[in-house]
Amino acid sequence: MEVCNIAGWIVDIARVLGKETEVANTSHDAWRWKNVTKKTDKEDALKLAKLSAMNQIPTLHMPVKKVREHRSLIKYRKRLVKNKTSIQNSIRAIFSGQGISGVPKGKSAWKKEGLAWFRSYAKPLGRIKDIEQLWRGRLYVELQTFEAISKALKKVENKLDKLGSADSRIRRLQTIPGVGPRLAETVVAFLDDPNRFQNGKHVGSYAGLTPKQYQSGQMERQGRISGQGNRLLRNLLFDISWSSVRYNRWARDTYKKLLRGSKSRKKIAITALARKLLVKCWAMLRDEKDWKYDIREDAA
Repeated sequence: MEVCNIAGWIVDIARVLGKETEVANTSHDAWRWKNVTKKTDKEDALKLAKLSAMNQIPTLHMPVKKVREHRSLIKYRKRLVKNKTSIQNSIRAIFSGQGISGVPKGKSAWKKEGLAWFRSYAKPLGRIKDIEQLWRGRLYVELQTFEAISKALKKVENKLDKLGSADSRIRRLQTIPGVGPRLAETVVAFLDDPNRFQNGKHVGSYAGLTPKQYQSGQMERQGRISGQGNRLLRNLLFDISWSSVRYNRWARDTYKKLLRGSKSRKKIAITALARKLLVKCWAMLRDEKDWKYDIREDAA
């Protein structure tokens, strides 16, 4: 079957019945439709059957239900954060459009005093009679939505924190300086069984952090990272890698080596660091060992 919302449910039923399943990765190059004049469910099913018969179907790992639910909650938190940020930008845009200065800046803008400042300009839409003051009504609605999302986000994060504190794997990854609960839980949930990966390169490829390869005749070169794979995991790794340079000696030393003394290599170095950090996490889960950095081992 193609990967879809009900794929996990179907796989669960098949497992109980002892039936083998293959969940096709529709984002893989082998599954992309190019120059196709006819695309129907029947054609899709036929393509799946042909690829499966040739043992060339690009498949996805389908974890058990509790892991899928953990992943879904992590993704839901990310969506709430995105919506919250969108509303913050919308509120600031309202004041910019009205030419009002003195808008609170930074994180403090969304705390008690900052929110009180925003509310002083807000007014329920039903009470506004002057059409030129409708922006105050929009502000009122945006602030209500912001507060609702903030409360929902807090509940979700509290639940994720409880799940993390009860999971030794998530606690283990947090022994890495600079790695907090959000990255730790994401790595654990999405890597799932560390033994399903053959090596570190396979792990990096899963997050889309390995470079594209081009080969033709005698010419062979590497391009940018593939960008395929798990985007949520990849973006978190980038964010944590930047902060880890300040808090983690291994990350700082590794980043300096990858820079090779050139400031123009910052993005390249941080991408390579993110890949190395993920591989470190994978190895810790596979070997069931906490973080340890020995400068002598790294130099060797």
